[in-house]
Amino acid sequence: MVSGSFSRSTSARLGARGGVGSPRVSTPGAAHRNWWAAAAPSGPSFERIAFAFFLASLALVLCCALYLYVFSHPGRDGVVAEFAGENLESCDVFDGIWVPDERYPLYNSSRCPFAERGFNCLANGRKDADYLKWRWKPRGCDLPRFSARAVLQWLRGKRVVFVGDSMSRTQWESFICMLMTGVDDPKTVYEVNGNQISKTIRFLGVRFESFNLSVEFFRSVFLVQQIPALRHARRRVRAILKLDKLDDLSREWADSDVLIFNSGHWWTASKLFDMGCYFEAGGVLKLGTSINAAFKMALETWASWVKERIDLRRTRVFFRTYEPSHWSGLNQKVCEVTEQPTTEAKGNDRREFGDILADVVANTSVPVTILNVTLMGAFRSDAHIGLWSHPNTVLDCSHWCLPGVPDAWNELVFSHLLTNGEFLTMITFFYAFFYDIFIEHMLE
Repeated sequence: MVSGSFSRSTSARLGARGGVGSPRVSTPGAAHRNWWAAAAPSGPSFERIAFAFFLASLALVLCCALYLYVFSHPGRDGVVAEFAGENLESCDVFDGIWVPDERYPLYNSSRCPFAERGFNCLANGRKDADYLKWRWKPRGCDLPRFSARAVLQWLRGKRVVFVGDSMSRTQWESFICMLMTGVDDPKTVYEVNGNQISKTIRFLGVRFESFNLSVEFFRSVFLVQQIPALRHARRRVRAILKLDKLDDLSREWADSDVLIFNSGHWWTASKLFDMGCYFEAGGVLKLGTSINAAFKMALETWASWVKERIDLRRTRVFFRTYEPSHWSGLNQKVCEVTEQPTTEAKGNDRREFGDILADVVANTSVPVTILNVTLMGAFRSDAHIGLWSHPNTVLDCSHWCLPGVPDAWNELVFSHLLTNGEFLTMITFFYAFFYDIFIEHMLE
């Protein structure tokens, strides 16, 4: 087994402040809102019993809703980044180890038409396959094994949207390939515009026709607007990031059921200042603003957008933290891919980005689940693409092979959604059961 001596300051911080927006229990519809006036308990004894059962079930629903709101809903004094375990007990699923498991991988990239060749390390010449045989194991609980059939049924008629950089595209591809294992006819799954998977296309959407399900990816590496600099701008300024304006594509993100964000890998001096890209807010150029300060401003813009534009009664929102890279050498250009996970968490983890994200979510009380995957990836220097890219002339110690680490991110997301969904389904069933009994016998 793999254990870690990685500093857990960021993990603990996110564990205390990263939000889990719990599912909410809706109240009865308008057609039933006048039941109280017509339900005076003065009839036969059965009516009194039905009335009592109904009140008890209503109290149960309210108590459960209050419990989920207080203990799982972000806001006020803090937010909780822990998932409910099998016994609905708190479990920090982001604190764990990688354990060998012969049941993995969950799919074969070569049989999945939506996995990029550049992420398919086996097809690109990698000989060892041990990196495929690891499962993430939280210290305090066990995650249920991913069931493509169960997830497809749960997502029937829904829309799942991934937003971010190439790491987000990797997770999107991973999720589609995981779901494909539960599809009877692969021909019913297709890219809506007939596009081949490409790193340059800003929108990719895959349709699971049999389930009326869409799984989409929007490329937005900064989340905020990036525009060319004006002609009269300073010579070194060739592009501008508007920190107070979300990406124009954001209008396409809102109408979704599951919304998963990431950002961070492009927030570096080499991808910003060296390329002549600087920050703007309130129409004023901010040449002296640091990357960390700009990242926080961008996240605050994103958080405000979530509060204002997302229907949180419908949409579950996630934000994934920074995924460690394992470059080494004096110039961080050496990529040594190991054959197994390391016993210590290493790599460039940019933990300050996790702290900034936790602060923004806590201070704005945004009902967002923070996917604190940073520690998970810090052990996996064996799972990077390395030399096995396509074409294989480029070293890559940032992106992950598929199958691989991104599969674990998706397992966490949907074990969380299904666990909470089943709990709320049970509550709703009991409420509807007693409510129907009460109405039926009150009308007799």
